Amino acid sequence: MLIYEISSEGRSATAQYEACELENSELPTAQLRVSPIGLPAVSELQVVRHYTGLSKKNFSIDGEFYPLGSCTMKYNPRGALAGAHMPGFLARHPLAPENVSQGYLSCLYDLQEYLKDVTGMRAVSLTPMAGAQGEFAGVAMIRAYHDKAGDSERTEILIPNAAHGTNPATAVMCGYTVREVPVTKEGDVDVDALKAAVGPQTAGLMMTNPSTCGVFERKIQEIAEIVHDAGGLLYYDGANLNAILGKVKPGDMGFDVMHMNLHKTFATPHGGGGPGAGPVGVGKRLEPFVPTPIVGKRSTNGEDEYYWMSDKDIPDTIGNLSAFMGNAGILLRAFAYARLLGNQGMHRVGEYATLNANYMATKMAAAGFKLAYPNRRATHEFVVSMSQEAKELNVNAMDFAKRLLDYGYHAPTTYFPLLVPEALLIEPTETESKEELDGFIEAMTQILQEAKETPELVRSAPITTPVKRLDDVKAARELNLAWKAAD
Repeated sequence: MLIYEISSEGRSATAQYEACELENSELPTAQLRVSPIGLPAVSELQVVRHYTGLSKKNFSIDGEFYPLGSCTMKYNPRGALAGAHMPGFLARHPLAPENVSQGYLSCLYDLQEYLKDVTGMRAVSLTPMAGAQGEFAGVAMIRAYHDKAGDSERTEILIPNAAHGTNPATAVMCGYTVREVPVTKEGDVDVDALKAAVGPQTAGLMMTNPSTCGVFERKIQEIAEIVHDAGGLLYYDGANLNAILGKVKPGDMGFDVMHMNLHKTFATPHGGGGPGAGPVGVGKRLEPFVPTPIVGKRSTNGEDEYYWMSDKDIPDTIGNLSAFMGNAGILLRAFAYARLLGNQGMHRVGEYATLNANYMATKMAAAGFKLAYPNRRATHEFVVSMSQEAKELNVNAMDFAKRLLDYGYHAPTTYFPLLVPEALLIEPTETESKEELDGFIEAMTQILQEAKETPELVRSAPITTPVKRLDDVKAARELNLAWKAAD
């Protein structure tokens, strides 16, 4: 039910707030409203009940298992939220001078250092407001590097065909053309194809490791050598950093630049379009181009002093990517989460993320599901192909995904990576218990049995949710999100 449908003239939820009258307004008279805004007339209790009811109908990581592959939908600890909500942080104005912002600056400086340590990078900038913007910054730095060298012939970015969809989009946004590099049947980059593709036109290679095939790239050092020998640079998509945190560093693999999704690896809120944070780390080659501002530290009279480093300190910087210092509240949550983990906790993230994924993969294979890469050990995620069920039972991956909702589980990522037919990309994360994993496996097993015995039941799912299966094409082409009063 829409909130307008419970509206009744004369009701109000504004009794606790003083009316605000505009006096001596400088706004043009023609721009001032002369009629009511058209909000529903409801009481405060009706508003609370209405939106609380809506929230219960939404799927939430606070209430249910959310195994989205390559998205790391894991629990956001409330301790990190509490740290970021300390009055000194909340009350700080973005334009506050450095001398009254030392605590805030010290936290951001330490976060930079933590991220440098776990990635093997030489410098980190926290300014990007999302993973996508961090990705843009990374490729923009690659372009700045080649431009400074006067190497204008490098117009091409190489991208494996298992890459995230944002990678080619980012490369094009930065003015490059994209050449696709295939991966083998075992999920590795085809090294021979890579050798054939590189040349004087190669600006760089974009990839993640582990890849979206859910396997670790076994020839990563050889790949780095091939690209570097050709004069190109390596960009690391940090979406899958969760799998290797505390175990392997992208900098040690040979990557020159990377972005980090704090909402994935460092448990800040995820989804809904924001808020987000996507810091970038750079190696020696790209350190002069890092986006500003970053936090520096110097010693004054024997005491540490923190300050903003701008383009005066980093003259070749690609510049600012956001106002002030990125999304402060999200960065502080990531800082608090890193402090909660500590050194040993950082190592456990990678250990438990991969343990959970391999446990699930083994159990699901034993239950009759087809692993896309059965000869490889999973990393933090694994791919199941429902192609056999689609062919023999006429029940596809999307049908399984919709039916999972009836069992109280969100679906994994569907139809990605694109090179696996009827793909389900499953990532349990390190924060889920064995009991939760077993429940998901049992639900999938029961749906598989339903697909064999009552396939129409699965094809018509979901059945128990407030909204049944939508016509995706109609919803996309005839989207209607605006309410209009009846004439």
